[in-house]
Amino acid sequence: MSSEPYTVRWGILACGWIASVFSEDLLRDPATRNVHDVHHHIQAVASSTSVDKAKDFIAKVKAPSSTTAYGSYEELVADPNIDIIYVATPHSHHFQNCLLALNAGKNVLCEKPFTVNAPQLEILIKVAKEKGVFMMEAVWTRFFPLSREVRRLVAEGEIGDVKKVFAWLDLAQDPEEKYKDGKHRMVNPDLAGGALLDLGLYPLTWLFQTLYHPLPPSSQSSPKVTSSIVFHPPTGVDASNIVLLTFPSTGALGVASSGMHVSNDTSSLGLPCARILGTKGEITITHPAYCPTKFTVYKEGEEPVERVFPIPGAGMFWEADETARCLRDGKKECEVMPLAESLEVMRVMDSVRAQNGFRYPEEIESVEY
Repeated sequence: MSSEPYTVRWGILACGWIASVFSEDLLRDPATRNVHDVHHHIQAVASSTSVDKAKDFIAKVKAPSSTTAYGSYEELVADPNIDIIYVATPHSHHFQNCLLALNAGKNVLCEKPFTVNAPQLEILIKVAKEKGVFMMEAVWTRFFPLSREVRRLVAEGEIGDVKKVFAWLDLAQDPEEKYKDGKHRMVNPDLAGGALLDLGLYPLTWLFQTLYHPLPPSSQSSPKVTSSIVFHPPTGVDASNIVLLTFPSTGALGVASSGMHVSNDTSSLGLPCARILGTKGEITITHPAYCPTKFTVYKEGEEPVERVFPIPGAGMFWEADETARCLRDGKKECEVMPLAESLEVMRVMDSVRAQNGFRYPEEIESVEY
């Protein structure tokens, strides 16, 4: 086996904020996070509006001067020198952008949420399998060393059988003032805005990776969903939500909540964003839910054990590293974030919206492309 790291050539589809954070993380030296087996190279960047915007993006993130700039997504996915496409467009466009890349025979890493609804994701999974390519949802939180350790502790019974999980992410946005023109992606229904798809996926991630993911496949049955939504009247998207999941194979309960009005951005205070409750103890995750660096294990009769996991950068490189290893090893999906599990989470969010009469415009709910 070669001692040289496996290099992945990335194509970045879109030039917004999340694309820049991901790209800057790709360019960090892997050795700074003690990774030596994989390496990342930004091969090309595409804007849907102009080649100049792509060139500006390349300069902004300090990508190599050899990076190709494209003025259309079609040109990007046709580039034979790209190994995988990172889709970083708004939620509303994930389905069509992923489908474009898949039909071009490209591997795909797509920002969360994967699609607007489950039927769209079912189509993407079908096409990815037909094309024989890798595809994964970029739920970056799943790949943190902290998350891996929490999953290990849960799976090994450190706190006994997990019976309840509470997780929340509320970030006060002042949407009536900050987003009063209704065009921002957080409140714009045409961009699949609202708290659930943007913020709510993180609390659901904590529920799924502790109550669903550790189970054997035969026990991974779909949870029962009960929910409530409070709407943002100016645009009709959800401003706040609470989701109760009952997992039938274990009888465990999970409560996930997210919203745009209440703030729990209390990192400096060390307050929790999730509590994982077992028969022998509890694991508390310190805020923020999307990017935690600390958890504490509490057990009866024992001193609390605090674990700290620094993040040498933004933290998006860990999902990229795992993607690279999957490509190197010829895998078509990743065990950390399986396609079937992404689909289950999407079905939960579909159920929440259906229970509360919340549907996006037909053109972005559509499975036609």
